[in-house]
Amino acid sequence: MPIESVETFAIPGPALLTLKRSGDERGWFCETWNARDWADAGLPEERWVQDNHAFSAAPGTTRGLHFQAPPRAQAKLIQVLRGRIFDAMVDIRNGSPTYGKSVSVKLGADHPQLLYVPAGFAHGYQTLAADTLVMYKVTDHYAPEAEGGLLWSDPALSINWPSSEDVVMTGRDSVWPDIASLQSPFSYAS
Repeated sequence: MPIESVETFAIPGPALLTLKRSGDERGWFCETWNARDWADAGLPEERWVQDNHAFSAAPGTTRGLHFQAPPRAQAKLIQVLRGRIFDAMVDIRNGSPTYGKSVSVKLGADHPQLLYVPAGFAHGYQTLAADTLVMYKVTDHYAPEAEGGLLWSDPALSINWPSSEDVVMTGRDSVWPDIASLQSPFSYAS
């Protein structure tokens, strides 16, 4: 089985999967996706429909916090192929006991891990190294009309971003609503 361990967070839903690597004199091999092993690990059944690569040249590049609204909501499976990132997730499911709470983790290409982010979470990351390459699977195709976001720097989220000054980002990421103003399209199902 390629999944060595599954770690959960203080907020139910997201999961950090550490993968097994096997190596020899040639280098190493790692299986990054296997539906049978995913189910055996007790993870929710997902139908992955699109893979994305995101390259960031400068350290401090910040992407997020993003989501797609239902019925085009996306779960994500994040993997760093080169470099290192600080990854943050915020529960935006109305009625959730952890609504507005965040969790974060550092991911790097030097350690074989996948981060599962379920639908109902705003997600973003900040690069910690130059020339960082992130790959992620999603459960629905990109739909600009369903795109939404949450202000990455909202102090109410208690996200300890590694860099808060001189970050590189698109203009829209600096004007998303804060958590108090967000009209979340997600509902919590207990």
